[in-house]
Amino acid sequence: MDKAAQSQIMSAVDDLFDEEVGFLAELTKHPSTRGNEQSAQSFMADALNNRSFDVDRWQIDVADIQGLPGFSPVIGNYEDAVNVVGSHHSRSKGKGSLILNGHIDVVPEGPLDMWDQPPYEPHVDGDWMYGRGVGDMKAGLACNLFALDALRSLGFAPAADVYFQSVVEEECTGNGALACLQRGYKAAAVLIPEPFAEDLITAQVGVIWFQVHLKGLPTHVAYAGDGANAIEAAIPLINALHKLEEKWNGPEHRHGDFAHVHHPLNLNIGKIQGGDWTSSVPAWCVFDVRMGVFPGQDLELARAEIEAVLTDAAQDNAFLRNNKPAIVYHGFQAEGYALSEDKSEEAKGSISALETAHEAVTGNRLDHVAITATTDARFFGLYANTPALVYGPRAESIHGFNERVSLESIRRVTQTTALFIANWCGLESL
Repeated sequence: MDKAAQSQIMSAVDDLFDEEVGFLAELTKHPSTRGNEQSAQSFMADALNNRSFDVDRWQIDVADIQGLPGFSPVIGNYEDAVNVVGSHHSRSKGKGSLILNGHIDVVPEGPLDMWDQPPYEPHVDGDWMYGRGVGDMKAGLACNLFALDALRSLGFAPAADVYFQSVVEEECTGNGALACLQRGYKAAAVLIPEPFAEDLITAQVGVIWFQVHLKGLPTHVAYAGDGANAIEAAIPLINALHKLEEKWNGPEHRHGDFAHVHHPLNLNIGKIQGGDWTSSVPAWCVFDVRMGVFPGQDLELARAEIEAVLTDAAQDNAFLRNNKPAIVYHGFQAEGYALSEDKSEEAKGSISALETAHEAVTGNRLDHVAITATTDARFFGLYANTPALVYGPRAESIHGFNERVSLESIRRVTQTTALFIANWCGLESL
């Protein structure tokens, strides 16, 4: 593609950018936490219908996916777990077919009084748009859609089939993306615009979620010495898990892509509950854990080591010695994924196409980085033999208060995505 054509596509993104910003603001107004995605998915389905995509909207059936590699135990009710896919069927049927994947679900907003503005009333301050999910990852969905819009405004469409996916439950299982694979959506490459500051993600960790259930022996606090405090019993178990975290982060255990990443595997105690009365020794405690694993690390062996560590730590508690902790796996059972290990022609070609597009827009070479989080990329790379490129805008405070995304970064990523589609899929006239 010559520079004149590149400039024309980039200018087309500029011409539509105010509309793109408005679209993102409207989408962010939908509070699409897990179980509440229907409204936002209706918004996405309408947007795709209005652009003449063939729209497929369906409720995920757990029975269809629970036996598939990569499935994670579900979180909550699936009655509102709805995916939306818009399909562009090209006339040319070029080889560079593409999935544009993004997730519609957002994490809970937390205490509202810690936000400067209400999280679902998006607002712009300088270069930043604020709101829950505006960065992670509704901006990415907007980038995907308006990259296609820019090409259409010039009278072009991709010369290969393109599937625009808006999926649920990325934030806790990834089963939404898995359900798209089960439904038959496949392509030669995947682009996922997660908010990682315009870098290409070469590797991502896997994630294990689990709960630890502890029992105690309740008594009146006046006789606390006769009881067993389940909440206090959790403390040495948590300390033991942190020692395991230190071990797994050791240089002898590291995946090559993470050799120079400081502390790539993070353990997080995300929730803890316990007890029934302030003056009663607590009879129960439950704490929720997130633990990272490296690409190639066997999840079954990792779970076995976690269980062994907890069992050993429980031996130091007189009550837990005879009342072993119960471990329940729910949510993410996600393997790590390294795009860097994919030596296929599709991987080489799609990465090259993205690098060329990024350099044309920014004037800089595309940085390749490993991340200490997981994304839906693993499903395509590990279970569909498809290179999954994670590349999206710059965002700050994702999962935190005052989440925000850079508007100029959205502009650049949309331009890069449009050029990438032109490079990878080719173009045909409408």
